[in-house]
Formats: sequence, C-alpha cells, structure tokens
Amino acid sequence: MATKDYYETLGVARDASPEAVKKAYRGLARKYHPDVNPGDKKAESQFKEVQQAYDILSDAEKRKRYDQFGHAAFEGMGGGGYGPGAGEWAARAGGQHFEPVDLSDLLGQFSGDAHGGPGMFEDLIERVRGSRPGRPKAGRPRHAELTIPFLTAVTGGETTIEIDHGAGKKESLLVKIPPGIETGAKLRLRGRGEPGHKGSPPGDLTITIHVEPHRFLRREGRDLTIEAPISVAEAILGAKIDVPGLDGMKSLRIPPGSSTGLKLRLKGQGVPASGGKPAGDLFVSLKIVAPPNIDAESKRLIQEFAEKNPHNPRTGLW
Repeated sequence: MATKDYYETLGVARDASPEAVKKAYRGLARKYHPDVNPGDKKAESQFKEVQQAYDILSDAEKRKRYDQFGHAAFEGMGGGGYGPGAGEWAARAGGQHFEPVDLSDLLGQFSGDAHGGPGMFEDLIERVRGSRPGRPKAGRPRHAELTIPFLTAVTGGETTIEIDHGAGKKESLLVKIPPGIETGAKLRLRGRGEPGHKGSPPGDLTITIHVEPHRFLRREGRDLTIEAPISVAEAILGAKIDVPGLDGMKSLRIPPGSSTGLKLRLKGQGVPASGGKPAGDLFVSLKIVAPPNIDAESKRLIQEFAEKNPHNPRTGLW
C-alpha cells in the first residue's frame, strides 16, 4: 500500500485540481467506507489506501513534496508521515492501528445516504471521538422525539421530555426551546446519552423536534399568516377590526373596497427576532362572509345596490 501511486489510487491525473482530487476522494470514500461494507476486509483495505492518498494530495505542501520525491519524501515519519497533526484520528476495525480521517469530508458523504439510519452520523462522530489514542470510549448517543405546541416553537420557552432508560427506569429532563424552531430541527443535550465505559463520559441526547399545528395561525419561514373573516359591509365601507397576535389582540384597518384574499401586513408581529435574525411579519388574509339569513327588505336593497353599481368580477378571467 505504501508503494502504490497516490494519483492512481484516487484515479486522477497528476495535474488534477484540488477540487477534482476532493471529488474523487468523496466518491471512493463513500464506496469503500466500512459502515457501507461491514466485514469486507478488501473494502476496508481500499478505504485505508484512499484515506492515505487523500491526506497527501489534499495538502498543497505534502503534494508538492510527493511530486518531487515520491514516497521517499515521507519515509521515516511513522506510517508514511501521518502524525497526530495530520488530521483527525479514527480507529479502524480489527486492531489498534490508527489513521487520519477528514471528518468534515467523510461525514459529508453520507448526508441522506440510503445506507444510513437515524443517528448514524452521531454514532460515527462519537465512535471517532471515543477511539482517539489515550482517551476512553465515550458512551453512545441517544435519540428521542419531542412534539411541542406551535406558540412554544415560535416564541421559545421550556418544556420537559421523559426518557426511558429501560428496566422501568425513566428520567424527566428540562428542554430549552429556542425561538423560531421548526419541525425537523434537532437539539442536543450534552451528557444525557448512554453511560460511558470504565469511567469515560456519557454520550449525548439528540432530540428531533415536531411542531403541532395551530388552530388559526400558519407559519411561513419567520412570517405568520391568519385568515380574518369580515362582513360584506366591512369589505365595502372599510372598517377597523381586531385580530389575534402572539402577545394579544392587534388593531387592523380594513380599506374600503376590500376583497377576499387581500393580505394586510402587521410589521414585526411574526416570529420574534433571535439569533441575529430579524422579527417576521404577521399577514392577515381577508375572507368576506355573507350573513346566513337575509330578509326580503335587505334583498331588495341589495338588488337595488347591484343595479346601481354594476360589476362583474369575472371579466377578463376567462
């Protein structure tokens, strides 16, 4: 493995750009990674070769030395020049040999990978962290689901989650919810995962958030939308109405001649500002609602109104 040409290992030309080297590495790392090929010694060996080649060719200085002197440039440095400063350490299966792994590249390979499941990446990270030389293996992470009310997700707050540790042992934990969190977001509680081995630190608890729908509010990014019913008279003549906001009722002026579907904005009344992001807005969508029962005199007046104000809203639509 030490004498194989690194360019040949990655399948790139000697004048390949750094981007081409990285792209080739990513494809091969995905193909030969031990988590994708469990128990396949040949794939494990090929994965090591790919890692070794990428460690050299991805570093401008190492690549220059390799181009000038070949493998001889790294002789006498222990494992081809891979000291603790060459990259993150990861233990490989079947022994105590350690070799460098570029975590940011490697983990990026498996984003959305069909071979992975819930917690795959967190497990890999914890395994790498726990297997560094001289460091006890940390406990494995736990994963949980938490459903929170709509308003808690928008404004932030605190809630509790009950974790089942098995054997009838349960634990209630306080969870702080940041403002503006959305369904699918993940929160991590340090040290709340599975216990470590031989006094090593415990793993973390990763919580996936689900947000309950609201009775009348809807969310679009940092904006909120609400549908407000108005009467025929309010639509024609204009009016001032109250609509619910996050912190109480808000006054809204309806302009004369409003139609169903018109959206009016209350600036800054959406998701509160947080994390450097500005506050969203509250949009009020109007819906004209006719009275259910109209007496004969009212109908006559409506008919007279229609005759005096002829209008076909479908003109030009089809």
